[in-house]
Amino acid sequence: MTFDHLQTFQDWFKLKIILWNKPNNIVFKQCDVWWCSLGMNIGEEIYGKGIKFTRPVLIFRKLTSNAFLGLPLTSQERTGTWYVEIFSHGNRSWVMLNQVRILDKKRLTSRLTVLEDVDFKKVRDGFLSLYGR
Repeated sequence: MTFDHLQTFQDWFKLKIILWNKPNNIVFKQCDVWWCSLGMNIGEEIYGKGIKFTRPVLIFRKLTSNAFLGLPLTSQERTGTWYVEIFSHGNRSWVMLNQVRILDKKRLTSRLTVLEDVDFKKVRDGFLSLYGR
């Protein structure tokens, strides 16, 4: 591990403590796309970028008032059964079905958009096809 990686993990840990203690009255719902602090992760796990370690995440399923099943998005073109292409406000993105995670709402920073029904159906169908019905 390089010094830069060690510093990045330390920065993420400091932010994670702040997020843990953050009072949160955010209301979220299925089909929302939010900036979400995913953190600095290991190996092939998707991670966030910038000082808040964020990345766009689709709220695929609300589990409780505090937790949800999230699917990270990328703007880099991807192909294969692990990815679903979507369009939002004229922008193309790919939902990464292979990076599904249960997340707490304290990680959410700001809502980007609400996914159209047509695109959400594509994501749902891809998810069910990949993980079974």
